[in-house]
Amino acid sequence: MILRSDQPLTLIGGGAVSDAGFDAALAHAPRIVAADGGARHALARGQMPEAVIGDMDSIRAGEISALPADRLHRIDEQDSTDFDKVLRNVETPLFLGLGFLGARLDHELAVLNTLVRQPHKRGVLIGERDIALLLPPALRLDLAPGTRVSLFPFGPASGTSDGLRWPIGGIGFSPDGRVGTSNIADGAVYLAMTTAKMLLMLPTDCLGAMLDGLAEAPRWDSL
Repeated sequence: MILRSDQPLTLIGGGAVSDAGFDAALAHAPRIVAADGGARHALARGQMPEAVIGDMDSIRAGEISALPADRLHRIDEQDSTDFDKVLRNVETPLFLGLGFLGARLDHELAVLNTLVRQPHKRGVLIGERDIALLLPPALRLDLAPGTRVSLFPFGPASGTSDGLRWPIGGIGFSPDGRVGTSNIADGAVYLAMTTAKMLLMLPTDCLGAMLDGLAEAPRWDSL
């Protein structure tokens, strides 16, 4: 294990990172870990990552020279993404991920796949327009009426809901079958899932409500 923290961490990848997203993440998780070239986003904003993890194929020489050698952790294997390498090598109660959504579609899908394959790692990915996370066993969210609530299964999934315009109870979801995108909140929403296979996507302005809900939500590894 490269880094253990009892506080939330901001993880930064090499994709686009807005100033608003960066500030929002650090307001909740001021300690930074970079995935390979994501280090440039921290350094450009005057922040020093506590660790840089990855195969180091996209970090620039000038960025490497700006980092203490003991913070660079090279993992040469090519069977996983840099996001996966970071998650495997940090322990934190919660991570906020920047620079992992909204770039290349294949990279984005690989990142979402990693969220599902590591359900014991709790975190929220922050993009330009959306935030995404793997739904915990149960989650209560204080949402404004009319908020878009999208669900997408990465495997067979089912559950129950309160507060959605179109309830999900009794529906069998699957990635090659029924999905749950573009639902609408009628107010506060409660979601409960039977398996760790469902992704939840909300607008970025719901980050605070998401984090408040996660603070009270059970974890898959506690069941």
